[in-house]
Amino acid sequence: MPLPVRKYLLTLVLCVLLPSGGPGQAIGLLQLPPPPPPPLSPPPLIIPPGALDPPLQLRLQTLTGRSRVIVRAVDASAVAGLLPVIQGVGGIPGRQLGLIDAIAADVPNIALPTLANNPLVRRIAIDRIVIGTDERTSATIGATAARQQFGYDGAGIGVAVIDSGITAWHDDLMQPGNPGTQRVDHFVDLVNGNATPYDDYGHGTHVAGIIAGNGYDSGGTRTGIAPGSRLVVVKVLDGSGSGRISDVIAAIDYIIQNRYSFNIRVINVSVGAGVSESYMTDFLAEATRRAVEQGIVVVAAAGNAGSRPDGRTQYGAITAPGNAPWVLTVGASSHMGTVDRADDAIAPFSSRGPTAFDRAAKPDLVAPGVGIESLSDPDSAMFTTKSPYLIDGTEQTSYRPYLSLSGTSQAAPAVAGTVALMLQANPSLTPNEVKAILQYTAETHDGYDVMTQGAGFLNARGAIELARFLASPSTEPYPSATGWGRALHWGNQRVASGYLEDANAWAADVAWGSRTTPVGQAVRWGLTCSSQSCDGGGGTWIAWEASCTNASCSTVLWDRGYSTNVVWGTTCGGADCSGEAWHAPPGEEPDPATTYVYGTSDGDTIVWGTSDSGDTIVWGTSCGDPSCTPTMWE
Repeated sequence: MPLPVRKYLLTLVLCVLLPSGGPGQAIGLLQLPPPPPPPLSPPPLIIPPGALDPPLQLRLQTLTGRSRVIVRAVDASAVAGLLPVIQGVGGIPGRQLGLIDAIAADVPNIALPTLANNPLVRRIAIDRIVIGTDERTSATIGATAARQQFGYDGAGIGVAVIDSGITAWHDDLMQPGNPGTQRVDHFVDLVNGNATPYDDYGHGTHVAGIIAGNGYDSGGTRTGIAPGSRLVVVKVLDGSGSGRISDVIAAIDYIIQNRYSFNIRVINVSVGAGVSESYMTDFLAEATRRAVEQGIVVVAAAGNAGSRPDGRTQYGAITAPGNAPWVLTVGASSHMGTVDRADDAIAPFSSRGPTAFDRAAKPDLVAPGVGIESLSDPDSAMFTTKSPYLIDGTEQTSYRPYLSLSGTSQAAPAVAGTVALMLQANPSLTPNEVKAILQYTAETHDGYDVMTQGAGFLNARGAIELARFLASPSTEPYPSATGWGRALHWGNQRVASGYLEDANAWAADVAWGSRTTPVGQAVRWGLTCSSQSCDGGGGTWIAWEASCTNASCSTVLWDRGYSTNVVWGTTCGGADCSGEAWHAPPGEEPDPATTYVYGTSDGDTIVWGTSDSGDTIVWGTSCGDPSCTPTMWE
């Protein structure tokens, strides 16, 4: 049987090869029709400019894996429509962020171009990781003296703490005269959804104690800055001290919605994320702006990246949301274990300005952040990992109730507590006015540039005295300004010729650093003298302001020409430079032992984040700098 089959197959093949013409014609192969053309592939999607933030633009190069993102709708009415859009590209929707008309989501990277081109989508950004970053402190900054002199303790002022939570119980948070209750008015858990207060990390409890602890377990020795203030605590960090900016945005939204219920006037943000774009497009910065517009002072830590692992000084590492101009950004100083201000020094780990992308002057000021003794939580991770730095109280307790920590995370609540005292003295203060008072009364120290110390070292007593004067300028004498820096860093301009008074610069709709008000008026900060002296010197009092020199206000005469650009100096005629590499603070030569992160030949070198996502954070309580090691003062 096999032979006939082979013969048949051979015959079939020969038939195919038979000549098609007669004798003498060449023998050719049968002409088959050409194959059909391959199916046309769709043209690559063109992503609209600005639709993806810089880290997500880098992820387009691989289009593998997935990303945690924040998807912003074109407007509030389009938010509901985002849910099926995200699901349709294989994404998993998460928390809705009504404050910025957005939704947090987990999406495949390959779907980013499709998502960015959807007509309901305005912008997509990486959901960056955030992590958490006593008697000498209070006495050093003058808060103790102010409380004793004026009787202020922050009573009636609500302070919101966005952090890792709050201990279920601590004696130092008791209600005065009511030992069975705590001064935690409200607790919200955005991590696990628990209703009962807890702090499995311990960072938030420590921060809360710096603001509002009353020193019960130490006989009043380790009292916080505003021991009568009330706390609203929103948990955004988990038991390892990590979280996402979407949770921080949701926390800010919750605080805004409930600000009247708890009289919330201050938000403390001792957590932070890497900076991957300008504050003008960053979602977290926008959320803080919304809070400031509602009259809430937002205090943030500057970050703990002021020096490299080899010990060299490093500039340009301010973290978000401290990079936003409307945020009150706090660096860290050391009181050196004394209450004498003469020996105060900058903490080496404290992040220095200017900010990434925007080259803006930061921090706003510095406050004690080294060896800060505050509350511990026996059920937290820090109670174990930081056990060598636990401290006994004077009362009989079942655990060591205090803990020493260092970082700008500890400096920020010292300022937040001071703000509570200022608002008790003058409830009408706006966020801009609060920042101006703190800068104007700060004490500058020789040897530190503006990108390191900001306007100077926190002077709580001076700030409270000036707040009192501004509440009743007709009956209160202008405070003695001895030791004050008497300067504002209005944007990048240092203005220092006048007296701070009620002025249009403090209005809620005026952004810090603006040239004019929204209605076109020159920004004014107070009064200045037309000559050397108005006290018998023949001068007259005139407006201390910024003046436009042309109709479009593209150029400005700041402080009658007496201002100094603290970032660029005279490099660009006293104005902010554009496209220039920043090499050193004004008046200083680049130091080979110092890292200036903007002075590289190939563009900006960013010291935070990874090259593709910005997910790795270099500051917070994970600070690796040896100077961040908690200090046990004698």
